[in-house]
Amino acid sequence: MDTLIFEVGLAIALIAVVGVFSTKLRFSVIPFYILVGMVVGPHAPHFGIIDLRFIESSVFIDFMGRLGVLFLLFYLGLEFSVGRLIKSGKSIVIGGSFYVAINFVSGLLLGWMMGFPLKETMVICGIMTSSSTAIVAKVLVDLKRTANPETEVIMGMIMFDDLFIAVHISLLSGLILSGATSWTGVLFTSLTALVFILLFIVVGRRLMPWIDKALNVRSTELFLLLVIASLFLVSGFSETLHVAEAIGALLIGLVLAESVHAKRIEQLVLPFRDLFGAMFFFSFGLTIDPTSLGGAVWVAVVGVLLTIVANLLSGVFAGRASGVSAKSSVNIGFTLVSRGEFSIIMANIGKEGNLMPAVQSFAVLYVLILAVIGPLLTKESKMIYGLFQKVTGRVQARE
Repeated sequence: MDTLIFEVGLAIALIAVVGVFSTKLRFSVIPFYILVGMVVGPHAPHFGIIDLRFIESSVFIDFMGRLGVLFLLFYLGLEFSVGRLIKSGKSIVIGGSFYVAINFVSGLLLGWMMGFPLKETMVICGIMTSSSTAIVAKVLVDLKRTANPETEVIMGMIMFDDLFIAVHISLLSGLILSGATSWTGVLFTSLTALVFILLFIVVGRRLMPWIDKALNVRSTELFLLLVIASLFLVSGFSETLHVAEAIGALLIGLVLAESVHAKRIEQLVLPFRDLFGAMFFFSFGLTIDPTSLGGAVWVAVVGVLLTIVANLLSGVFAGRASGVSAKSSVNIGFTLVSRGEFSIIMANIGKEGNLMPAVQSFAVLYVLILAVIGPLLTKESKMIYGLFQKVTGRVQARE
């Protein structure tokens, strides 16, 4: 019996239920989407038409998750502005560079400690460097901190981090997905990707008057068709140059962010981002066998500890460079701790490149832990800073 539609409906229902549950808890929904995907899947029971294994629909759900990556990156591109990053000031560039460097080095250190090969280590570096834009933005809104003096620094550092991740994904595509077997082949593929990215942005900006004219249609249906056609065509073409399709989605988003129609595009694309983005995390969970995660526990715990320390250091450094208080600097570091969508994208690149399964297992536990701990640390950052002051004050008094 054909149960494809029913299974997809069941998957969406499960996602909706955990979404409501996370909203009640006022918590990030991302770990819940992954967890519900892990609970069901090939190892789950089935009762007649209610088949929680999602056997018939697995390929379709995986494709919907793939669309989720495209819409997540496309929407990010629409909200990203290189000009805004430059205007944010030298302090954010300095803080962002330090943030990227110290987290990347943490990934190198973890890869070395665990004896991972080069490709696996580079994926882990990407996983550990990419803060979750979705979680950070939601936490700032939920805690009503959008007007805080350090929030501009936080968002600027995230923009800088996202820019780095875009470059890193293109390099990983050259290293892992292109099939190049020599360093010269990898370098050529990576340079081709970077040249394509730069040319696309430059040419896209030059063509903006014609793009605006082409999108100047009243019909919402035609407007949306033009936008989504552009998204899919650019993403698909990027793959032929060994540039990850996610980067193609980011690029078309970056170009259309300069359009006079940018706000209209955002409003129409938002529901697609939310639906397919949720399916992305759910489909990732479906690929994970919970019984296989045991071996990655200690690796994930070490990675989490390294990330918390690295983020605190980068927060303090960025805070000093921006002239905010020590308390705000600690808040910067804790707010950026959360990991989510981009870490999963990195893990998927490793999966597509047939890298060690341990990378997938590490990514699951690492993201789940930090997606839970990150918002809690952000919420209690003032209390933690107060406790730290009391402890250091007592130590100084004894001395």
